[in-house]
Amino acid sequence: MKTLKISHCQKILTTTLVAATTITFTSNAASAQLLRGVGDSFAQPLIERYSKEYEQETGQKFKYSAIGSGGGIRLFMNNSVDFSATTLIPTPIEINQMKDGLLMMPTGGGALAIVYHLKEETSDVKLSRDQLAKIFTGKISNWQQVNSRFPNKKIEVVVCADNCATNFILTKYLQKITKGKILASRNPDWGFRVFAALGQDSEIAGEVRRIDGAIGYVQTNVALANNLSIASIENQSGNYVKPTLEETKKALANIQFKDDFTTEDISDPENGYPLVSLTWLLVYQQYPNQDILQQTQNMLTWILAKGQQFNEKLGYTKVPEDVTTKAIETVNKEMRIRPY
Repeated sequence: MKTLKISHCQKILTTTLVAATTITFTSNAASAQLLRGVGDSFAQPLIERYSKEYEQETGQKFKYSAIGSGGGIRLFMNNSVDFSATTLIPTPIEINQMKDGLLMMPTGGGALAIVYHLKEETSDVKLSRDQLAKIFTGKISNWQQVNSRFPNKKIEVVVCADNCATNFILTKYLQKITKGKILASRNPDWGFRVFAALGQDSEIAGEVRRIDGAIGYVQTNVALANNLSIASIENQSGNYVKPTLEETKKALANIQFKDDFTTEDISDPENGYPLVSLTWLLVYQQYPNQDILQQTQNMLTWILAKGQQFNEKLGYTKVPEDVTTKAIETVNKEMRIRPY
């Protein structure tokens, strides 16, 4: 595996690219291509902030809609969008169907919050590794099984619907802590009848807020925005932690990026909050015309350079500088016009 390191020359390259990009933005704003992207809700708060700041600074726009990682990958495979956002790494079968190629550009790291609603309970919920696995397999079904002081109330499990990245983040962790008894999957067989399966984080958050006794999982920004109670989760070191930025940083501190900007398994970090993932933008290697190519390169260069300053304000970790520098080089070297 190649660990990406930054050099003095690369820093100069990054500065030059950002400066050149600013000139391009100023001169071509009137004729800019409106780029369209879709994908998961895990990255939605971050991409929406990028979009707002990008338009304010450059006068150019890009549009993003959250439809789920699986849906985003499908539309990207069909060349129906200009880019997609995902916390899922596409499978080899999916990649083989991307006729214009694929580049995966990392944007940041985030955390998946376990959210709950206990109307008459003021104490924080702390879930051991064993309890978390048993709740999401139906083996613990009453809140008193979690803590004898909690109300005698059924646990109503709310999950994400099929082909969902948050499903994979949760089940990948459950697979690790149960030694393979639970399988990592975009479309899990939970093994029992869940209360509800909904398509978006906002829908899951609304259902958990509505149902007394409910438990579910959403990206941490969504949990905070909906004022939901967030459980503390036991990590590998035996500490009970919440999905704060500090704990997310600890969990992602030692990740290694491969040459294609994907990463090694981070399913059970020793320190920090355990339910974490990176998020990527999927872009093509080949484009039908110079305008779309240039606008995509401009957008990516801005996100990888200036955009990173907004990550921590939203609770996402930054991509290491040596990685963003290498990613900008890749954007400018490997993206090109489609041959005819």
